[in-house]
Amino acid sequence: MKQAITIDQNKRTESGVSARRKVLQLGVQLGLAVDGDYKPSEASIAARGEYRERKTLVSYQANLESIYNQAIEHTPSDVTGIDLDPDWLHNFFKMAEQIHNPKMQNLWSRILAKEIIKPGNFSIRTLERLKQLTQREALILEKALGLGCTINGETRLKLIYCSKLTGGLQLYFRSSSVTSIDLSLFGLPYSSILSLINAGIIHHDEFETGRLTKNQSVTLTYPHTQLTLKPKRGNLIFGYYRFTSIGNELAQLVFPNVDTKFTKAMSALMKNDFDVQ
Repeated sequence: MKQAITIDQNKRTESGVSARRKVLQLGVQLGLAVDGDYKPSEASIAARGEYRERKTLVSYQANLESIYNQAIEHTPSDVTGIDLDPDWLHNFFKMAEQIHNPKMQNLWSRILAKEIIKPGNFSIRTLERLKQLTQREALILEKALGLGCTINGETRLKLIYCSKLTGGLQLYFRSSSVTSIDLSLFGLPYSSILSLINAGIIHHDEFETGRLTKNQSVTLTYPHTQLTLKPKRGNLIFGYYRFTSIGNELAQLVFPNVDTKFTKAMSALMKNDFDVQ
């Protein structure tokens, strides 16, 4: 005889619902709950499967209609639209129908609107990555975009984490050649960076700029402001993480979570080696 499984009803989720009740609620999605005239106990397993398929199709259709209606709102009437590639559109609909989260549906609606205005912004590969993106990863991406910048007008986003002195006499009078920017103080610990790396949004490797020219200004463009840094000496470089092509495409959709304290902290950290404007 099978041993009975005892569930501690005192163990509750944060919302106050027991884990067992949460599992039982999944039965609605599996066609195992009474719904009007439908009684799963009186239905064959094939009938229960058909019922679940119908419920799934209704859910998929509702998802697509939500995305479509939001796309209409994002599409201007005074701009010429372009016919979308049939294969791209087919793949878009097949993936979009499975997007249930309202916030993520809004992202997909903006993709559709942008593609109709100017096709080619978002590859199928990016759509596949976006479909797999969890809400937690989306929140991390928002934070990373708030701390990311472009250098001297380049289009690819970077996440600067340090400056380094690589030579010269000053190197011998310092306890460390590296000025580190602790991104975790601004909501982006290394574990979050690893999540973005695993999601294919940030490259696994760390990168460095070439040596910066003394007294030649470097412009860092953040979502809300610009920093202009003029190196006081040669032999300085920046260390950074680089967003992938998928990450740069997603950056067109995700609103950055800006922290104004970050650029103030950056300015203070860089004053030893740069004139900050």
